Amino acid sequence: MTKSSIDREHWARVARDWTAWARKPGHDAFWAYRDALVAWIGRGSGEALDLGCGEGRVSRELTALGYRVTAADTVAELVEIAAQAGSAQDYAVAVADAAALPFEDSRFDLVVAYNVLMDVEDVPGALREVRRVLRPGGTLMVSLVHPFRDRGRFAGPEPDAPFVFEGSYYGRERFEGSEERDGLRMDFAGWSQPLEAYAAALEAAGLAITSIREPQPDHPDGNALLQQWMRLPLFLWLKARPLA
Repeated sequence: MTKSSIDREHWARVARDWTAWARKPGHDAFWAYRDALVAWIGRGSGEALDLGCGEGRVSRELTALGYRVTAADTVAELVEIAAQAGSAQDYAVAVADAAALPFEDSRFDLVVAYNVLMDVEDVPGALREVRRVLRPGGTLMVSLVHPFRDRGRFAGPEPDAPFVFEGSYYGRERFEGSEERDGLRMDFAGWSQPLEAYAAALEAAGLAITSIREPQPDHPDGNALLQQWMRLPLFLWLKARPLA
């Protein structure tokens, strides 16, 4: 549904690690941007799809905002973990990849793809399917690790450390890496590509970008790492709607 076989195998392997990583309050960047994310999505009462739901934290936020949520992922263990936490009202395990979502046409008022398109090998196919399952007046909300961030690094931990750009911004690259912090370890993997590639895939799917945000952390004081991301965007948020 949201992941190619190589990506699905990766996330199946790290499902328990990801659950521990994602559910520790304040541990990863989600918590530093949560208030802004929730405000940007806004309250609603329609049918929402959390595409690539993982352990369910975005589903829980959508439920709290008033939506009737379907949490879906290709990794059955993650869907089960999300269900155990009461994250949504409906759950779906997709046995196919992104180009074949298991839902009828025009099912959802809102589709949220939170940090999941980086795990999709066929982004154009995934967005065509999103367009199919969105209602004519529906909205797609996408969060990405900012494409520019993928191609560089800060030279040190200081708040004013320079950001060092490496290689080329253009092209599509596979990334793999590990983080270890506060007794938890997480192995990440996925795809990095420029903003133009995402925009072209949206356009080809018949989806028009209506809003862009490059958010800053909600509460950066006292955290040198978050203060770095006050200078450069860590995330890119997009909203898109079907063209008539």
